[in-house]
Amino acid sequence: MTVTYTARVANARFCGFSKLLLAWKGSIYKVLYKEFLAFFAMYTAISITYRCFLYEDQKRNFEKLAIYCNHYASLIPMSFVLGFYVNLVVNRWWSQYTSIPLPDSLMCILSGGLQGSDERGRLLRRTMIRYASLSALLILRSVSTAVFKRFPTVDHVVEAGFMSREERKKFESLHSPYNKYWIPCVWFTNLVAVARSEGRIKDDHTLKLLLEELNAFRGKCSMLFHYDMISVPLVYTQVVTLAVYSFFLVCLIGRQFLDPTQGYPGHDLDLYIPIFTLLQFFFYAGWLKVAEQLINPFGEDDDDFETNWLIDRNFQVSMMAVDEMYGDLPMMERDRYWNDSNPRPPYTAATLFVLRKPSFQGSTFDMAIPKEEMHFQPLEDIAENLEESNSRHPNMALFNRILNAAPSPTGLMGGALRRTSAQLQRLRHSPSIDQCTSDDDDDDNESAKIGKGGSLPSGLGQDTQSTVCSFREEKNAKTPLLEIQFGWEQENQRGHPATAEKREVSGVEERIDEEWQMEEDREKTEDTEECTQAVSPLLPVTPRHPSAFVFHPSVRSSLEHCSSQPAINHNKAIPTIPKPPFGGSKMSFLTVPSYEEPQRFRSVSMGSELTGS
Repeated sequence: MTVTYTARVANARFCGFSKLLLAWKGSIYKVLYKEFLAFFAMYTAISITYRCFLYEDQKRNFEKLAIYCNHYASLIPMSFVLGFYVNLVVNRWWSQYTSIPLPDSLMCILSGGLQGSDERGRLLRRTMIRYASLSALLILRSVSTAVFKRFPTVDHVVEAGFMSREERKKFESLHSPYNKYWIPCVWFTNLVAVARSEGRIKDDHTLKLLLEELNAFRGKCSMLFHYDMISVPLVYTQVVTLAVYSFFLVCLIGRQFLDPTQGYPGHDLDLYIPIFTLLQFFFYAGWLKVAEQLINPFGEDDDDFETNWLIDRNFQVSMMAVDEMYGDLPMMERDRYWNDSNPRPPYTAATLFVLRKPSFQGSTFDMAIPKEEMHFQPLEDIAENLEESNSRHPNMALFNRILNAAPSPTGLMGGALRRTSAQLQRLRHSPSIDQCTSDDDDDDNESAKIGKGGSLPSGLGQDTQSTVCSFREEKNAKTPLLEIQFGWEQENQRGHPATAEKREVSGVEERIDEEWQMEEDREKTEDTEECTQAVSPLLPVTPRHPSAFVFHPSVRSSLEHCSSQPAINHNKAIPTIPKPPFGGSKMSFLTVPSYEEPQRFRSVSMGSELTGS
């Protein structure tokens, strides 16, 4: 019987495994004590010979040999070779146990799928399950020495009741040089077909389920046969065995205690008994014995599988399930928790402590979160954050934050005009303009879109020193960029559009450079009192600032937002800018054709509004 100690180690206690060390059946002492005594006897004989029967010169030669053997014995990879070998054998050992065919699933399907409480139905069920047990017996008789000793011939199988005499004749009449354990499975399938034709198996689904379970049962029988035929490669077993035995044969000489008076390194003591060498033999040789025990678990060792017990159990249980228990049902009645919405089975006094434990709700059930982090965020803010994170340049948000924190440069208005003109020149060469928006400080920041899915240049759509314009078209007509003309006298331009544009752009660049130099000179000489006045919401409209754009009269669009919002440092002096006049055919900043509908000009940076017609 297999040695079972599971209940003895159910609970971990102090020195709980120490009780197992005293067991003898199935222990390492029972398996290894003969080899251990032989090793110790050989070591003792060599030691006595060295100490008592050798001459001095012979002792010196033996001591040199012992030092040499001890030095090179470590080259044998004991742990490496034994570790892989035992791991392979243990995995194979458990796989062989799971391949033992069990009839439990098959007998349940057969009891419920093959109908008929008469003698014919009972005969079909008992015969089918007997064929399955016969197939398992034949394969176990082929691989297990214990089962073969119990059933050495087919006559013993017939006498045991697994096979009738007529079935034996059929079995022996089928000549095959191979193992014929599969023949009862074929008889099973033929009987299933007969039961289906008789209507005792009601539908094809039940027939398919029964045959699939039989194939799984037969597959396990086949796996046992292949495990028996395909062993662990012999070379691997030989390498491991030779490594262990050669190592300890070398240790018989190399681990001898030498004469301390000779002054050999590591030989200062003379203990006579090599304690650690004996322990090493116990562990390594015991490891090899474990592999020898598990490499074939169908033998008669203490820890081998109880195959005869499995045959008895499977045969008795399967016959009971398909015959005595067929159609046998206890009377149905209401259970004791019929009217209880929260049924709880009772506890004994030994298990009462379980009720004091709170039920497990999840590993995050008691996790604490700060109160300020538990509020839901508006979906608009989340959408804006996602839109900003998906902008064209991944570092644009960081760049905007740096620009907002930086102070305004010298020559604020001139620098803003120069950058605005350069940006509008780049816009001039774009194929179309759909929309250019600028938000207030209180509104959400949205990325401006130019053309078809494009984005503004790096200077537009930002919070610092940028001019952003939004056009709302009338009659759902988009305003092409070619309708917007840049320059000082573009209203009177009548030449070729491309030639005029080139002349206007070159003239604008020259005038911008002159204005930049003039603004820097003027900033150095202005009085600080004049610089403290408030800044007008709109930029000055003078002949000195040609960096503006003029709408063509044919353009049908209304200006909704127009803002120039440079980053203003209030600690610095800023010159007062006069309010620009509206009207005239030439405007240095912006000219919009007048319509009947009033147009709103909104200053984003100052938060003021101006309505004109």
